[in-house]
Amino acid sequence: MNKELIIRTGSSAVDFALLKDGKLIELNKEEDDSNFAVGDIFLAKVRKSVPGLNAGFVNVGYTKDAFLHYHDLGPQVLSLLKFIKRVSTGKLKDYSLKDFPLEKDIDKDGSIADVLKSNQSLLVQVVKEPISTKGPRISSELSLPGRYIVLVPFSNRVSVSQKIESKEEKDRLKRLVKSIKPKGFGIIVRTVAEGRKVAELDNDLQNLMSRWTGMCKKLYKAPHPSKVLGELNRASSILRDVFNDTFTSICVDDEALYTQIKDYVSEIAPKKESIVKLYDSNIPIFEKFGIERQIKTTFGRTVSMNKGAYLVIEHTEAMHVIDVNSGNRSNKSKNQEDTALEVNLISATEIARQLRLRDMGGIIVVDFIDMNKAENRKALYDHLREEMSDDRAKHKILPPSKFGLVQITRQRVRPEMNIKTREENPNKTGEEIEAPIVLINRINQDLQKLLKKDYKKITLSAHPFIAAFLTKGFPSPRSKWFFDHKKWVKIVPRDAYTYLEYHFHDNDGEVIQ
Repeated sequence: MNKELIIRTGSSAVDFALLKDGKLIELNKEEDDSNFAVGDIFLAKVRKSVPGLNAGFVNVGYTKDAFLHYHDLGPQVLSLLKFIKRVSTGKLKDYSLKDFPLEKDIDKDGSIADVLKSNQSLLVQVVKEPISTKGPRISSELSLPGRYIVLVPFSNRVSVSQKIESKEEKDRLKRLVKSIKPKGFGIIVRTVAEGRKVAELDNDLQNLMSRWTGMCKKLYKAPHPSKVLGELNRASSILRDVFNDTFTSICVDDEALYTQIKDYVSEIAPKKESIVKLYDSNIPIFEKFGIERQIKTTFGRTVSMNKGAYLVIEHTEAMHVIDVNSGNRSNKSKNQEDTALEVNLISATEIARQLRLRDMGGIIVVDFIDMNKAENRKALYDHLREEMSDDRAKHKILPPSKFGLVQITRQRVRPEMNIKTREENPNKTGEEIEAPIVLINRINQDLQKLLKKDYKKITLSAHPFIAAFLTKGFPSPRSKWFFDHKKWVKIVPRDAYTYLEYHFHDNDGEVIQ
């Protein structure tokens, strides 16, 4: 399995594409004006508490106040408030917490009015970026994520990722972390720490302690609101969260960013430093790796899959709805139940990819093709869970209902990735059509179906632009058809056709598609 990270820089944004065996599975964008990223820590001021919601509204500098629920305060919020007051006034200059007396934990069923007061200073962390008309969602239970561990101030708890299955490894990691843990800080051991030595964990811990100290130094006489700790840039945070030994290439088209990423990789995985490459070519990097084509064919309302099946993805304010369709594929299965299972399994794989790719969150309802057998429904459920196991966003999947519906909840922490794939119709002003590259895919699919039938000769009639594209270069798309199917397709340009019109003809000139 090849895993590649392709990074494209622009004047106002940086795009990150994660490929798995050449297929796009994740797309991220970092914009210059992104002031409220997940993980950022702000010194903010409480605007007001609302006992009816058991929550408060906090001014973090966004046009709308951030929402802070009582359960997001964290049990050690009283210790945090005392620490902020002493540091911001200059009375406390030791930020290590080793001699800082912790306050009693707040009652888990308490009231927001008993903890927060208007105009109170508070350190908060963004847990959900502003989405649609809503301001950011925040927490005052701070955490500083590193490569192998997460540092939690004002806590003494040590916990290990549940994804590490070996009890011996969990015990080993817990023992190592307890030996290096500073007083006043809790530690969460991440999945990637499995098999790591104490020196690597300690190095990660020291980096996080340096970030904590640097943040605390900014608190003295700091204005409200102000960002006191920014999350790593998106490239570093993606590498921190997803980078592992399976990565085979990291390609970037900007020299400054290349140097930054190379330094970061040499720090977290010295043996993998050589996979970081600077891309230098006249062909745009996303074109070279086929990403632009995948974006055009993946982000539309309709998503094509193998064997003629396709998805229809609709968005509403309350939820996302995905409909699974078998299409007019040739049925080689023995019966309808086998066909339904085959299409559903293909669709489950694509749906898992689409959720990550578009970063869809909230409630997702999938209408799979009905299956009568309980074992088939279980096979679909297990397959979908397996396909989504690599998804970094927290999610929950319910088994198929009686109507064949599968309900998914997926954590939404930033706005959904929404890319416009429709373009202006060259034949009609004011109308939009799907991207021309999608047309080429559709011609390919139609041709594959026709070539399975016993036609002696197939002719494709198309607009001159499309005909030229299919016949140009070597190997041209038509040449590839010949290599794959051992059948030559005659292509005839037709001036009378509209831009996206095409037809297949048989030996007698009759239209067959």
